[in-house]
Amino acid sequence: MDPTPPPTPVRPVPRLVATDIDGTLLGPDRTLSPYTARVLERISTQGTPVVLVTGRPIRWLQLVYDQLHAPLPAICANGAVVYDPATDEVLRADPLAPELLAEVARRLRAAVPGVSLAVEVVDSRQMRHEAHFPLTWDADPTVIRAIETPEELLAAPAVKLLVRAGVQDPDRFTSVVAEALAGLAEATHSSRSGLVEISASGVTKAAGLAWYCARQGLSARDVLAFGDMPNDVPMLTWAGRAVAVGNAHHAVLAIADEVTAANSEDGVAAYLDRVFGPS
Repeated sequence: MDPTPPPTPVRPVPRLVATDIDGTLLGPDRTLSPYTARVLERISTQGTPVVLVTGRPIRWLQLVYDQLHAPLPAICANGAVVYDPATDEVLRADPLAPELLAEVARRLRAAVPGVSLAVEVVDSRQMRHEAHFPLTWDADPTVIRAIETPEELLAAPAVKLLVRAGVQDPDRFTSVVAEALAGLAEATHSSRSGLVEISASGVTKAAGLAWYCARQGLSARDVLAFGDMPNDVPMLTWAGRAVAVGNAHHAVLAIADEVTAANSEDGVAAYLDRVFGPS
């Protein structure tokens, strides 16, 4: 007779939930379903913190907060900004200094023909861009404007530098940029059109989330994290439990502990219902 198989280990209930926004929490139409909003509210109300960990700037969070029952803490700009919506306070910012920006820009102009740059400044509440940088999102002139001189782009600390050079294969283009900036800055992407996102060396979603968790007395093993794109890989690698949505990039699927349903099927909320019990 075969011996009785060992029992399947029971995983502890996470003490913090961290989730990416676009492509993960939001559906393909970039809206939050009522079901997902209810699940997040229930978990938060029951005492488990939920944190948004995103490449988005602070100024884009309100579009998500308007769909939630209550605003959630956010780690923005791929880990460079930790934001408390209750007080509208930036708890931590880790920008690229002007002298570092200058060297990054110099290397990019040398390595990438036709490069176009933009920076997220004032803790990502504002954006400055070269005149030929294509704006594919909001273009609010009160917070977003084209620079008048090249020096203006590098004048202030930037929590993120954005790089385009026409339509590019995002993985290949990110590799080109990363090679040009090796040892100087972090390069990643979360788009399908060839937009590369650059942060200061060591600044990732993992670093921002680790800092936030340490303030709460939590460690990586306490965290359940969700993501879909390469900029989520550091966070998912760091977290105690990493879950990819079904529509995730192959680099995310390769390192995730588990895969849930796609964002179009409320994969994050469905997984949370299984972990914390249905409402």
